[in-house]
Amino acid sequence: MEPQHMKYVDLKGRELPLGGLDAQERRLVAELQQRAKSHPDWDDFENYWTAAVASFYDARGLPRRESREKLVYKIAQDLSSRLAVSAGLARPPDYRDELEEIIRMSFPTRREFCKATGLSEDMLSHVLAHRKHLAIDTLSQALDRIGFQLRIVPRRESAVSSGVGSGGSEDE
Repeated sequence: MEPQHMKYVDLKGRELPLGGLDAQERRLVAELQQRAKSHPDWDDFENYWTAAVASFYDARGLPRRESREKLVYKIAQDLSSRLAVSAGLARPPDYRDELEEIIRMSFPTRREFCKATGLSEDMLSHVLAHRKHLAIDTLSQALDRIGFQLRIVPRRESAVSSGVGSGGSEDE
């Protein structure tokens, strides 16, 4: 298991290992985390991180298309999302976002997803539009039919406000 300071936990609770980052990338991540804490205005941070990350990878000769796939970019994006949620500009992710991702990645259409899970297309439409929720047993059974399961995980505090889940670097 990776030490806590060598991973970053994103807004969705996914652990992102920092071990593959070089010292300069770890330093940039630490700077971004500090900036998000000291300048919590979403617009300010959004403008800052996009320029800082682009400049960092431009200096390394990396095309923008490739820099957007880098872990540093994803962490900066996550920090920005946290600030947007804190400011009330966005909502935190929930199970419906994960359902949409499963549909997008594993099924050609919502209809195919509904056939495989036994959910009605009408209900799925309401759920994904945030008008209704699925009962836990209904969701669990539907997911089981397609090889997924529900999982209860500890709630993560905002990396921006508490540092929890924010990872770290050896240089801190």
